[in-house]
This record gives sequence, C-alpha cells and structure tokens, in this order.
Amino acid sequence: MVRIATLLIATSGATGPAFADVGPTAAVVIDNFSFSPAQLSVAAGATVTWENRDDIPHTIVNDATPRTFKSPPLDSGEKFSQVFVKPGTYKYFCSLHPHMTGTIVVK
Repeated sequence: MVRIATLLIATSGATGPAFADVGPTAAVVIDNFSFSPAQLSVAAGATVTWENRDDIPHTIVNDATPRTFKSPPLDSGEKFSQVFVKPGTYKYFCSLHPHMTGTIVVK
C-alpha cells in the first residue's frame, strides 16, 4: 500500500556534507532500524517514497512544529510517499524508534 501526502510548508536549516542528488522521484529504504540514505537531496516537486523492509513497524514523522507530514505505522513491505513542494531542509524520525532519523533537502 502506498500513502501519498503533499507538503506545502518548508523549514530551514543547515545541510550536511554528504547528500545524494536525485530527480523527480527518490526512495528511502527502512531496514535494520535505519533510513537509507539518511540524507537525501531532491529538486522541488520531487516525490520521496519510504519503504519498510524491516520486520517491525516504523513511521516517518517530520521533526518540525507544526508537523508537515506524518505517516501511519508502516508494516513490512508497506510504503509512504511525500511530495516536497518548497525548498528547505526537512528532518524526520520514526516515532516508534526516535533514534532513527533522516533529512530531506529540497533545492
């Protein structure tokens, strides 16, 4: 099952030294209690899809106030997609396992 949401609000912040540049779609794999890649750079308007390949549920939750995106718990094999409209830095985490973190940079 794929869940899609549209992001209309951007947050700002510093970017890290290592980012992967991708086109209009990008994927993040959840496996072994981590997001891979942990940092991802995309163009404005890109869709990022997270796929849970772990054997337990995980979530994708924007680390901003107010929250601009939040997935329901994803079971193994489930996906969640988010469209990033505005440039900015979007940090996120798994609300079930808060040590799991990632960053999407929208250019």
